[in-house]
Amino acid sequence: MPRTEFGPINGLNFAFAWQSEAIEAYLLSDVGKKRRNNEDSCIMCIPADPVLAQERGCLFAVADGMGGASAGEYASRLALNILVETYFKGPLKPVPEALREAVEKANERIFEEAEINPLFSGMGTTVSGIVLLGGWMYVVQVGDSRVYLWRERAGIHQVTRDHSLVAEQVRSGIISEEEARNHSLKNLITRAVGIKDKVKVDLFAVRLKEDDMLLLCSDGLCNTVSDAFIADAVQLEDIKSAAHRLIEKALDGGGADNITAVIVRVLSVAGKSALQEGAEEVSIMPKGFIRKLFGRFA
Repeated sequence: MPRTEFGPINGLNFAFAWQSEAIEAYLLSDVGKKRRNNEDSCIMCIPADPVLAQERGCLFAVADGMGGASAGEYASRLALNILVETYFKGPLKPVPEALREAVEKANERIFEEAEINPLFSGMGTTVSGIVLLGGWMYVVQVGDSRVYLWRERAGIHQVTRDHSLVAEQVRSGIISEEEARNHSLKNLITRAVGIKDKVKVDLFAVRLKEDDMLLLCSDGLCNTVSDAFIADAVQLEDIKSAAHRLIEKALDGGGADNITAVIVRVLSVAGKSALQEGAEEVSIMPKGFIRKLFGRFA
């Protein structure tokens, strides 16, 4: 198994830093100001074996649990542990397929435990995960935690799509993004791991560039902190300072929920490979590119 760092393990706060020749990462989770327990979880898995690294890549993920008592905390932990174990130990498959099957396995296990144990009845969790491999970021998504990418000249982009009632209304043009931010039902999600016997998983892929900044976060951050502030923060030279700045901003906004931020900076992109099948490719365009393109035909 790869080196794995997971937290929080005490139901409160967690911080961890990592750097290699290719990436640097910082994981930070805060219980917030209103909750007694931290139901968020985050994880990092870095293979030490060069063969495993070449086949599977590096994995980061965030999960935001839900349920009574300790059920949400248990669900988020269980989901990420099963995600890692299934992805790295299973038979070699295209990354998107392996990620989908890993989340489906987590869903099956959480649903079964919720059915058997009354203490865990109704528990579930979001899962937002990334694998960095061969010059690509592969993304797996269920729920309303998020994955962002910031790139020089292109700015901030939300790679994932929220599985929430309010987000669906925004995509349908029923309400604006500003109305969504203050909507009373903004925390009502339409998809989660473990709440049904089957789960639908979103899969995305982004070709990486050197100096790309990646952010995985729970909704305790993105429901409080604007995309503009996120973009400013992740540009800081020190990613530890960037993560703490984001958490502090969410706390200043009330800290009503648990808050988790995982920041990854791409230091170099080596061993580029073709896109593996099974994921929707997301293109990150420079600002003004579409306007310039259409301007040619005006």
